[in-house]
Amino acid sequence: MRGKRTATGAAMIAGAFAVTGLAFAPTAAAVTPQSATITAGCGIFGGGAATLTATQSGTSATLTLTSSAISAPVAVVKDSIASTLTLAKAGGGVVVFSGTKNPAMSTGDPVSVGPLSGTVASGDSLDAYGGSLKMVIFGVPVTCTASGPQSPGPFVFS
Repeated sequence: MRGKRTATGAAMIAGAFAVTGLAFAPTAAAVTPQSATITAGCGIFGGGAATLTATQSGTSATLTLTSSAISAPVAVVKDSIASTLTLAKAGGGVVVFSGTKNPAMSTGDPVSVGPLSGTVASGDSLDAYGGSLKMVIFGVPVTCTASGPQSPGPFVFS
């Protein structure tokens, strides 16, 4: 009887370690790369380097854009910029990410919008070059476009 309890206890401990190991195991990135840089122009509102950060969960994906080279034209409150980020799809077409997520920004602060939500399919290869970012800030439209392909390359979703 004692051997049975010891074996049961050992099995429970081994199971607990296995579950703990799974909980701390690194997760595979569903989108590669997870971050890319572009050079974008936003007309009178500035231009320069911007970073796009992507995440994916199944067919749902989000993108966040941050740039210290592009300035907020006016002070804005949190979650008040309506943003639409259009990315060009390899082989033709576009995928649209949209939302009203942004931090509070003072006039002249670096621009940050997102996470913006969109739907992707397995194998989608998306690039900001050929797309645009449109922001509506207190009724004023601001459009930014990339001047070349993103680096290190397009986002590829799995």
